[in-house]
This record gives sequence, C-alpha cells and structure tokens, in this order.
Amino acid sequence: MTTLFWISAAGFSISLIALIGAITLLLSEGAFQRLLLPWVAISAGSLIGGALFHMLPEAVQSLKGDCLLYLLTACGFVLFFMMEQLFSWHPCHLPLSQHRHPVTYLMLLSDAVHNFIDGTAVAAGFMVDLRLGFAAWLVVAAHEIPQELGDFGVMIYWGWSKGRALLFNFLSGLTFLGGALITYVLAPQLRVAWLPPFAAGAFLYVGAVDLVPEIKAGHERKKIWMHTLCFMVGLFGLYLLKIAFAHH
Repeated sequence: MTTLFWISAAGFSISLIALIGAITLLLSEGAFQRLLLPWVAISAGSLIGGALFHMLPEAVQSLKGDCLLYLLTACGFVLFFMMEQLFSWHPCHLPLSQHRHPVTYLMLLSDAVHNFIDGTAVAAGFMVDLRLGFAAWLVVAAHEIPQELGDFGVMIYWGWSKGRALLFNFLSGLTFLGGALITYVLAPQLRVAWLPPFAAGAFLYVGAVDLVPEIKAGHERKKIWMHTLCFMVGLFGLYLLKIAFAHH
C-alpha cells in the first residue's frame, strides 16, 4: 500500500476518535471522572516517550547530529507555548466551573490547530519510515482519546446538544487530515526530516507542561500511585514499541 494511503487512513482514524465522546453517554459523571485522569497519565507518558524514543532518535539519524535538530525541537516546544498563551486555554487545564460558553469555540479552534500540526508530524513520520509513522500515530491517538472525551464533556456541560458536540469535534479532528495531506503534497519543497524534531518539541510541551501537572496535583495517595503507574505504562510502552520495531 502507498504512503498516501497510510497517511489518509491515519487522518480519517484520528478524526473518528473525536466521536469517542459518545461513550460518555453511557457513563455516570463519577465513572467518567475516574477514567479520565488515568487516560491523561497514559497520554502524558506516551507523548514524552514518543518524543524521546521515536522522534528524536529518528531526527538524529536523518540530520546526522546537526545542531539544527535541537533548534527545531525548541521551536516545536515554543510554538505550543505561544499557542497556549494566545488562547489561554487547554482542554485539560481548567475545571468546568471556570469555563464560559465562548470557551467551547476557543477550545475547538485550539484543538483544530493542534490537530493540524499533529497531522504534519504523523505524515512526516510515514514519509520517512512507515514504522515511525505508526509510532507517531499511536502517540497522537493515545493523547486524543482523553482530550476528545474532555472536549465533549465541556460542550455538553455548556449546553451543546450531543449531536452538535460530536459533529464539531469530528470537524475539528479533520484538520489532522488536512495537515497530513498538505505535508504530503508539499514534500518536494520541504525537508521532511525537519518535522520529527519539531513534533518532538510539541509532544514534550503537551506531555510535560499540560498533562503531567494534571495527574500530580492534589489527589489521594492511592490515586497518585495509580496515575504514576499509568504514566510509566505510557512512557515505557513507547520504549518497548521502539525495541519491537528495531527487531523487524
């Protein structure tokens, strides 16, 4: 199968993940809250593991140790920092009691931009090596699940109908496919090898700055250990994935 096929399939599948919010219709509020933070912890670990064990090693190999790769990593980190300062919001960051109705639209816009950049990173991975593309997809998918659950919950809380919330989450997810296809089309004019370190910086920012504080702040000792275990599963799961790829 062609690289374009895998890029397109990855794009549509990430968009479909946005519909996972429908699961919350079957859960009580208590059950939803109990499941969300463990997923956030796994996502934090997988984002950081994906950056450290997949994106950066590939960048070192592709750019042959060029110092530019560290600058690109820093640029990815700084871009997401600037985005968060601009929007002053992230889906996991504020309790529901502090949200206002316009935030739902800001959330969707921020998520759309985030998905677009994720799409460029995953497409770049597939164009460099199919295995790297699959690893990048897994990282993004693991992060998207709790984020989309959170997005859906916020929109329902502030009066969106279930159907409308699912539709707009899906449309926001389609920007991932847009970023992926644009990267594929413009590849002859781009140095694709520059994108993995850029994505690594973005993954490190979201994992360490946005998600880790959520799982370590103000919880019972038992929950802290559970969240730590979930974080380690995400982190070292990506390491094991790297080892498995190395043997194929």
